[in-house]
Amino acid sequence: MTGNSRLLALFGTNAPTPWRGRYSLSRLFFNFYLLVMGSFVAIAIFADFVISTAVKGITDEYTSRFMRGTIVLIEDELFRKPRSEWPKTIEMLDRKFAYKLDIVDRWTLKLPPEQAEKLDNGELAIDAQGDVLYHRLKQTPQILVVGPISPERNPEYRKGLPLDLRISLLTWSLIGLCLAIVVWLWVHPVWRDLEAMRQTARALGEGLFEARAPTMRSSAFGPLAETLNGMAERIQRLIATQKELSSAISHELRTPIARMRFALEMLAGTEQPCERQRLWQMMERDLDELDGLIDSSLTYARFEREQPELHLSTVDIAPWIEEQVAANRLLGRNLQLLVDTSALPPAQRVELDCRSMPYAVTNLLRNAIRYARTRIRVSAALVGDQIELHVDDDGIGIPPDERERVFSAFTRLDRSRDRATGGYGLGLAIARLVLAQHRGTASAGESPLGGARFTLRWPLSQSVTES
Repeated sequence: MTGNSRLLALFGTNAPTPWRGRYSLSRLFFNFYLLVMGSFVAIAIFADFVISTAVKGITDEYTSRFMRGTIVLIEDELFRKPRSEWPKTIEMLDRKFAYKLDIVDRWTLKLPPEQAEKLDNGELAIDAQGDVLYHRLKQTPQILVVGPISPERNPEYRKGLPLDLRISLLTWSLIGLCLAIVVWLWVHPVWRDLEAMRQTARALGEGLFEARAPTMRSSAFGPLAETLNGMAERIQRLIATQKELSSAISHELRTPIARMRFALEMLAGTEQPCERQRLWQMMERDLDELDGLIDSSLTYARFEREQPELHLSTVDIAPWIEEQVAANRLLGRNLQLLVDTSALPPAQRVELDCRSMPYAVTNLLRNAIRYARTRIRVSAALVGDQIELHVDDDGIGIPPDERERVFSAFTRLDRSRDRATGGYGLGLAIARLVLAQHRGTASAGESPLGGARFTLRWPLSQSVTES
C-alpha cells in the first residue's frame, strides 16, 4: 500500500460522524408549554388554597349571619306546633325551600370541637365544607339541619356538571389557549434562531468556514450569533494564514536548499582549499537565511494566531526612538541615519508594549537600510491624540498601487527578488500586526527624501482608546 493510500485509509477510518437530526419545533413547543402551563396551574392551585384558607372564617361568619333570620323563623314555626307534628311541619317547609331541611338528634352529629361547642351554646354551627348549618331547637336535644345550601351538593338539583366546575373548565380552557398562543409566538423565533445557528455550526464542522449565522430575531441569541461568527472569521483567517505560510515557506525554502545541494555537489568534486572555503561560506549563508526565514515565519504566525496580550508601559518617546535606532545603526554602517524628534513636545510620554513595538520599528529600519542609497531619517510628531513615527529613505520608493500590498505576508516587489535585498516579505506584515495590536495603523507613502516613507500611527494612551 502506498503512502497516499495509507493516508486516505486513515482519514476514511477517522471520518467524522454524519450530522443527524434537527431541532423539533413541536417538541420544543410542547415541552415549554407543559412546563409553563404546569407551573401556572400549580401556582393557581396553591394560591387558591391559601386564599380559601385565609377567608374561610370570614365566609363562615357571613353564612351564619345571612341564614340566622331564616333559621329563627323556621324555629318559631316549629314551636307553634306540638313536637309530634314537627316531622310533618319540617317536611312541608322543606318543599318550600331550595335547600334541604331536617331534624336530627344531637347525639347523631359528629362535629369539630369548636363547632360542637357553638351548637351546645345555642349558636349556629357549620360543617367543614361551610355548606350545612346546625341549630339547636332551644333547650331540646333535637337539631335543625339546614343544607346543603349549594345546589351542587343537593341531590335534588344535581344535573350535569356543577356550574362552578363548568365556569372553571371554560376559564382554564381560555387561559390554556391564550398561553399556548403566547408560548408559540415566543418559541417559534427561538426555534428559528436555534436552527439557523445549528445549520451554521454544521457548515463550519464540515469545513465551510465562509458560513455565517444570520441576524437573530431573538435578542437572547444575538450575542451568541456574533460570537459564533467571530469564531468562524477567526478560524477562517487562521486556516488561510496557515495555508499561506505553508505555501510561502515551502516556496522560500527551495532556493537555499537548492543552493546548498549544489554547493555540496561542488564540494565533493573539488580539492582546492580556496574553493572549498568559498563553498562552506556559501552554505553558512544559506543556513543563516533558513534560520532567518524560520524565525520570521514563527514571529508572524505568533502575532497572527495568538494576538498576544498587551503589556503596556509609558515611555518617554524621544529617547525610546533613539534607542531603537541605535540598536540597528550597525546594520547601516555606510548610511547616514538621522533621528528628528524636534516636533515632539518635551518629555512626551506614550503608551506601548515594549516587547512587540520594537519588532515593528526594527522591521521598518531594516527595510529602509536594505533599499536606501545614502540617507535614512526617523522622525516623530503628534497628530491630535496620536503619535506618528516616520521612517524615510532615499531609495527607489514604492509605486502607489503597491503601497498597500507590501504589508501582505511574503509579498516582495519584483525588483527586490534577489538574494542581496530580497528578504522574506514578512517584516512589514509583522509591523502591521503589531500596530493593529496597539489599535493603530501602518502605511506606506512617498518620502520627502525621494524614496519610501513608512508611517506607524497609534494612540498616545491605549486606555482612552478602550474606553
